[in-house]
Amino acid sequence: MLLHDGVKSKLQVRVGAGVLALGSVLALLPAAPAAAQLAPAAPVVRALPDFTDLVEQVGPSVVNIRTLEKVSARSGVEDSADEQMREFFKRFGIPMPNMPRQQRPQRPQPDEEQPRGVGSGFIISPDGYVMTNAHVVDGADEVMVTLTDKREFKARIIGADKRTDVAVVKIDATGLPAVKIGDLSRLKVGEWVMAIGSPFGLENTVTAGIVSAKQRDTGDYLPFIQTDVAINPGNSGGPLINMRGEVVGINSQIYSRSGGFMGISFSIPIDEAINVSDQLRQTGRVSRGRIGVQIGQVTKDVAESIGLGKPQGALVSGVESGTPAEKAGVEAGDIILKFDGKAIERASDLPRLVGNTKPGTKSTLTVFRRGATRELVITIAEVEADQPARKPVEKEEPQQSSSAGKVLGLTVSDLTAAQKKELKLKGGVRVDAAVEGAARAGLREGDIILAVANNEVTGVKSFEAIVAKLDRSKPINVLVRRGEWAQYVLIRPSR
Repeated sequence: MLLHDGVKSKLQVRVGAGVLALGSVLALLPAAPAAAQLAPAAPVVRALPDFTDLVEQVGPSVVNIRTLEKVSARSGVEDSADEQMREFFKRFGIPMPNMPRQQRPQRPQPDEEQPRGVGSGFIISPDGYVMTNAHVVDGADEVMVTLTDKREFKARIIGADKRTDVAVVKIDATGLPAVKIGDLSRLKVGEWVMAIGSPFGLENTVTAGIVSAKQRDTGDYLPFIQTDVAINPGNSGGPLINMRGEVVGINSQIYSRSGGFMGISFSIPIDEAINVSDQLRQTGRVSRGRIGVQIGQVTKDVAESIGLGKPQGALVSGVESGTPAEKAGVEAGDIILKFDGKAIERASDLPRLVGNTKPGTKSTLTVFRRGATRELVITIAEVEADQPARKPVEKEEPQQSSSAGKVLGLTVSDLTAAQKKELKLKGGVRVDAAVEGAARAGLREGDIILAVANNEVTGVKSFEAIVAKLDRSKPINVLVRRGEWAQYVLIRPSR
């Protein structure tokens, strides 16, 4: 029995009728291996991080941004305030002036500059270039930048890109403390990050949290960083900082039902932002590539049905006339699996890769078409204004009709030569009626069937031949074009 006297902490062991000192007993025992004599390793206890050094290091590089706009005498302050409130809830970072209603002037003077909003930014070069959000400076007639040492400068907008929500402004100053740019490939989910900004106009406010997710799809061109860092209106444009004191993102959006922080914040990855800012500083605008396709997601059912295996890539639902995609031979129904050798896991990956490619570049598309992959060479064009919609195709009398597709619930007919020319199709059949399985799948009169069960449909005869060989025990994939768009549908045939 082990005893503890509580005073001298002397341990003794009773053996039979005698008492031996514990040390004597241990001396009589065989020697144990050194590892066995060690106490069990205590669990590693990690203290919470200390952000004080980071604040001292990065704080001087963070700025407060105020914007002003000229308000004509035709519009009252109440209308302006209401518009700002709507914008506040639409996109945080543009808070309404914090004045009691009774203290607001009833009518501004002609062309009087009124406070428009408050945001944040950070210095990216010692000679006065500051990065922020495009929505912070959008529509502003004057931008004022305040440093942590209380110096205030009137800034000029170098450029703003609404697609990525990145803007660059310039102040006339030198020797400024610029931030260090981090490596996004080293950023891990779960690591600590910190934000500095001006939430609700409260300058130099520091908040912290962890990275909740990476590659979060919320935009056309950007895979956002999701965090639980407290971000509120006015934090827009401020930096997201890792524990090495490097900027890894620009705080841009929040998910909120109230207009305030609810535990989910989104930041623009800094590598994407730097790419945009470099172009803005060089030319004042961002040049992006395009290939001229409309795309959609590939569902699990469609992927299995067409033999793709797993849902991946971008499904081409439409090809614009005269675009690089049409010239390269891309067809509606193709699934783009790779762009320049880079895998397209989700449809949203494609516009990012193409958009970041310099116009005029020759690139390679790997597409999956009717059970096989092929390589297409494509020359990237530059993003331009949206093309006007085509005139609707006039209906003409079909050349030949068939009801052989009743197993699918379809009655189809050949396309006329004029229809093929107008639609720029080599083949296909027109749906004259859709019932049962076809109707349940969403087909309707006027749809164009381009392929059935991975087999190209050139006309009614080929359609009949394909249908005759169908395995009725499985869902049949059908590539359908409706107007300018194409998509796959699954029809469960009648037995």
